[in-house]
Amino acid sequence: MKDPADDIKKRQLKKHKAIATGLFLLMVAVYALTTWALKNSNFIALGYIKAFAEAAMVGALADWFAVTALFHHPLGIPIPHTNLIENRKKSIGNNLGGFVVSNFLNAATLRPYIAQIKISAFITSWLGHAKNKALLCEAIGRMLKDVIQKANDEAVASFFTAKAKDLLKDAKLNEVLAAGLDIIVERGDQVRMLNYIVTKLRAYVIDNEAMVRDRVKNESHFLIPGFVDNIIAAKITNGLAKYLLEIEEDPDHKIRQELNNQLSKFISDVRHSAKWQEELNGVKEIILSGNKIEQYAGSVWKQIQTSIVNDLESAHSAIQTYLKHLIDDLSEHLNKDRPLQQKLDRWAIHTAYKFILKNTDRVGALISDTVGNWEGKELSNKLELEVGKDLQFIRINGTIVGGLMGLIIYIVTRLIENS
Repeated sequence: MKDPADDIKKRQLKKHKAIATGLFLLMVAVYALTTWALKNSNFIALGYIKAFAEAAMVGALADWFAVTALFHHPLGIPIPHTNLIENRKKSIGNNLGGFVVSNFLNAATLRPYIAQIKISAFITSWLGHAKNKALLCEAIGRMLKDVIQKANDEAVASFFTAKAKDLLKDAKLNEVLAAGLDIIVERGDQVRMLNYIVTKLRAYVIDNEAMVRDRVKNESHFLIPGFVDNIIAAKITNGLAKYLLEIEEDPDHKIRQELNNQLSKFISDVRHSAKWQEELNGVKEIILSGNKIEQYAGSVWKQIQTSIVNDLESAHSAIQTYLKHLIDDLSEHLNKDRPLQQKLDRWAIHTAYKFILKNTDRVGALISDTVGNWEGKELSNKLELEVGKDLQFIRINGTIVGGLMGLIIYIVTRLIENS
């Protein structure tokens, strides 16, 4: 793509070349006129002007040759040691790369600049804008979604399977089961469970009094009157309901105590009984020897994958909400935690310093290879475009300085001749 600035540089280069060439042509004209005038006049000043113009022409031509020889063959003639940029681009690239590395990418030069790195201030300032936080959340969400969708399902399932097998292999299931039951007891879940069962059972007995009555009649002797069966059935229903109500209302009921005692004994048996250990180890071996874990792992991974992707695609994503809160907390914590800021800045300085010094040779090689691989004429034209305008002042200065030196030499010569 063409750089619009190149057109401006081309016009400037052409303008300054015209100025330098015009000054040379002016000296040629002055030299010609003074030479012609001296044939018909003895005016002393003409000699001085001629000497100035003559030396100015020499200076202008010498500097024109020097400047042109950098980028081209003067007048298209392949004079040795001309068109230097194109002919020596590889050497220029090597020298330029070495110069940059030696003078700019050394420890002494880099240290003052790298020491000013304040990555913590940049992060807190950047995260201080709501728009940046939103962009960061979206970027993390897209990256997470991409990783989840592109993950190798078999590899993930195999990873889950391996970890599950390692965990199960070393696990003592009797200890795990006993510990789980201990937690249930500590939380009083068995009490709530018994309350629920007793309440439901009492309601069931009361609601099904007719069924009890029918059962009593079916089991009763044919000589016993029906009203007696009804009384017996009512007694059974009421007595059972009342007993269940007692259990429900009395926290120290003997049934509850018996349940707790039996549960404690069961937990102790599970934890210490060789029988339970053997049976649970047998279950573990069956699980490990089959492919159930692989199937479960694959199923679990697909569910996790689907859940995460669906959540990230949702307008009210829980993951995105969590990320926003996490970033807010991180920004606030970093903004207040001065020691953390200093630690982060030191890490950034150390990392940058180490990385740059470690890769200085690569930078030099990059510059060298880049310059060396440029097409010779293109490199020459590019450099001339960049510095050619300033080099034309060498021609201009050479014209003026050459003229002055010629004038001085002419004056000194005249003084010697007249002494």
